[in-house]
Amino acid sequence: MKRRFFIFCLAAASLVGFAKNDKKQNVLDLKTSITDQAIVYPESFEADTQKLLESWFIKNYTATDKRYETEPDAEVSDEEMIRRLNELPTMIEMPYNQIVRSYIDRYTKKSRPQIAAILGLSLYYMPIFEQALEEQGLPLELKYLPVIESGLDPNAVSRHGATGLWQMMLGTAKGLGLEVNSLVDERRDPYVASQRAVSYLKDLYAAYGDWSLAIAAYNCGPGNVNKAIRRAGGEAKDHDFWSIYSYLSPETRGYVPMFIAANYVMNYYPKHNISPVLPSKPLVIDTIQVAERIHFNQISKVLDIPVEELRILNPQFRADVIPGTPDSPYTLILPSQQIHAYLMSENEIRGFEPDKYSHRGVVEPGEVPSDAMLAVEETQVWPEDMGEDDVALAAKQGKASVVVHKVVAGESLASIAEKYGVTPMQIKENNNLRRNAIRVGQQLRITTTNADAIAAADLKASEKAAPKGYTPKASAPKKTSTKSQKAATSTTHRVRNGETLSSIAKKYGTTVAAIKKANGLKSDNLSIGKKLIITTKYTGKKSSKKKSSRRKRRRR
Repeated sequence: MKRRFFIFCLAAASLVGFAKNDKKQNVLDLKTSITDQAIVYPESFEADTQKLLESWFIKNYTATDKRYETEPDAEVSDEEMIRRLNELPTMIEMPYNQIVRSYIDRYTKKSRPQIAAILGLSLYYMPIFEQALEEQGLPLELKYLPVIESGLDPNAVSRHGATGLWQMMLGTAKGLGLEVNSLVDERRDPYVASQRAVSYLKDLYAAYGDWSLAIAAYNCGPGNVNKAIRRAGGEAKDHDFWSIYSYLSPETRGYVPMFIAANYVMNYYPKHNISPVLPSKPLVIDTIQVAERIHFNQISKVLDIPVEELRILNPQFRADVIPGTPDSPYTLILPSQQIHAYLMSENEIRGFEPDKYSHRGVVEPGEVPSDAMLAVEETQVWPEDMGEDDVALAAKQGKASVVVHKVVAGESLASIAEKYGVTPMQIKENNNLRRNAIRVGQQLRITTTNADAIAAADLKASEKAAPKGYTPKASAPKKTSTKSQKAATSTTHRVRNGETLSSIAKKYGTTVAAIKKANGLKSDNLSIGKKLIITTKYTGKKSSKKKSSRRKRRRR
């Protein structure tokens, strides 16, 4: 009995050992034998091929023939592709299988224009990637990751918000110390983003000890790779990308094969009749520290550098603004021959159209022309904090109205009193003022019988009560003359995005010609933010009838 049990245990142990060896063999074979009939290509920027071909850098610094258009892709056997991949001088393993072949064919057959454009852009970007990889001691073949991530477009943004050459998510970028705000996005900076992305790849490799897993984790995050490893079973050290392939998301499954295909096509593109891209002239660059707020247009106009060139060299400034300060300067990249010119022209650059490009720190309310009747903000509504005595006084006077006057620069108590036909003492009493001093922006309650002031208040109140986009016609009170008199009223309007002279004239009930005459305009073109003087006319006849009817009702 004991002998039978011993023989059974020995046989079982042999079967278990065979099963383990068989599993290990299958894992090793998987990377070359694996197939996938439902390949989902990861999001890429192949749709932007035309934009890549028309980029400023391609047009100005490279020369590309049209062989990729006139000559078809050369047919290459599986054996030849395996040989070529094996001959690549890479530290990272480049296995061949049906999935890798599908990506190679996608590049060499369907994306030939894109590869031509990427080859041109690589003349500028690849040395940047190589330097960052060399500094961290990482395999240089990782320089092709941005090819599959962004198509070498520093301004690429995925549907999930990943941005830049290395396609970093916002959380990852901030965790790596990159600056991201409304004006600066260092994910788009080729130098800074490359340094942080390479550092991140180094950490991922230290965690997994396998480059295929580290590359997959760069795409989908370490959490998803760890989850796939747990579902596959066994220890993490026994796995690579191919052994957990089926447990990854469809997009991540194609990431490592796409990386291998990018290495292949960037080295063997001449074998597939894709045009070699040659530099037409050298682009030698240098840097300078900018410690003040400067707009690209200021640099462009003074130094005669195309704005597009500044954007290519400095894509991190997302609004064409360098928000430098003495405490926090920013690095500006320029063609080396322009560095000296910048240093010699700093004052001229800073002073070029400063009102248009400077960032205002303190803003004073705009001044209104002296001939404008609506130079102050007035309303005939009765303030909630008005005293009972004031209300009784206004009611007793019958013809009087209480208006609220907002003090503007240059006004005094005497000038305001003269405007409303009252005395400075009356204004002081109505507002509990002990002195004649008043401040800009102060609101004063004024009880007045001045017809023009009341009419202006009527107009202002009707404007506030009217629906948006509608301006009622103003009316002035009837005077002793039997003829209705016309009075001009003026206000200022700041041009907004989308507005035209026609739409503004319609809004204020005036004409385009009147606006152009009042502002000395020679054309219909308007710039956003421009202040316009709007002059309209109103008659007092209608308003007089209204006030007369109100008086009759009161008498009854």
